[in-house]
Amino acid sequence: MRTLRDEIVAEIELDGPMPVERYMALCLGHPKLGYYTARDPFGVDGDFITAPEISQMFGELIGLWAAQAWIGMGGQPGVGLVEIGPGRGTLMADALRAIRQAVPEMLKAVDVRMVETSAVLRVRQQSALRNAQVAAAWHGDVADALRGPVIIVANELLDALPVRQFLRTPQGDVRRVVGLDDDGELAFGFAGTATNARLPGATIIEEPYAADALIARTASHVAQHGGAALFIDYGEEHGDAGDTLQAVSRHRHVDPLRDPGLADLTTQVRFGRAMKVARANGVKVHGLVTQATFLMRLGLAERAAALKRNAPSGRTMEIDAAVARLTGAEAAGQDVTGEGGRGQPGAGMGALFKVMCFSHPSLPAMPGFESA
Repeated sequence: MRTLRDEIVAEIELDGPMPVERYMALCLGHPKLGYYTARDPFGVDGDFITAPEISQMFGELIGLWAAQAWIGMGGQPGVGLVEIGPGRGTLMADALRAIRQAVPEMLKAVDVRMVETSAVLRVRQQSALRNAQVAAAWHGDVADALRGPVIIVANELLDALPVRQFLRTPQGDVRRVVGLDDDGELAFGFAGTATNARLPGATIIEEPYAADALIARTASHVAQHGGAALFIDYGEEHGDAGDTLQAVSRHRHVDPLRDPGLADLTTQVRFGRAMKVARANGVKVHGLVTQATFLMRLGLAERAAALKRNAPSGRTMEIDAAVARLTGAEAAGQDVTGEGGRGQPGAGMGALFKVMCFSHPSLPAMPGFESA
């Protein structure tokens, strides 16, 4: 059976070393052998755990955020509630349940649009939303889901988009590539050279061109048609230096070149750059806050207390553990230099993960960002 590694090696042998962004795109999105197109990677039995899988509280609070955004938009009909990269559909299912309880009239005014390229995950999402009591549609491209005013949610999406990598030297930037070493194994190198050695005074620079394009596209639409967008991911506000490419399989960090298509590839999100791109496309950017700050401002502690009041004694400890996981710092002694949420099942996500929001300039302050 032909593997993705076979496909990549054949392309390299035909065309020469491929840029890192091409390698990432093939590993994650190959039509038949890509990581996200061929499997369900989520959960304890998968490769990583995302916040919606940790606790229903995460999706519920996102739902209340969306409800407040909709109210701020005047409670108008015809609004698209769009999730890009919906995973198993857990976040949207929990969000809609919270909306139904808090602002039931919103369900009659919005239609759910799920942007998903994986046929495997679409089946999971459709099952999760079977009892949602709201119209839902699936789209393979973001552009197809952007119609009229929208409320957009994207959790752990930007980190999985391909980036360009360069070696910045005093003589100029050199593209980082994936080629074959003398033994025929996949190896990193630099365009025009036969080595991965870094020159004195040189550093790796990452250019998140795909994230830039997505932010620009969604921000431009919101500026023209109204609405708001929420992006939650792991990364930093400042800087673009450093090689942050990593692979995760079975909740452990692995060599990004070892098993193409069988491990998740991610890089840290450059939030400062993303916010700059959003502003340049006409929207109001509402700060950058940690996931811990965002969830606590939305009422995570109160929601946890309410759940514990009605929970059996053994369940209360699970709720407390979920709050700690969603809002706590990384666990001591663990290597969470990359993606704590995916790579380390015991690591806290509260400080590593950041939350960015932008909206139409006419909207008031967004919930979770009031003091940002």
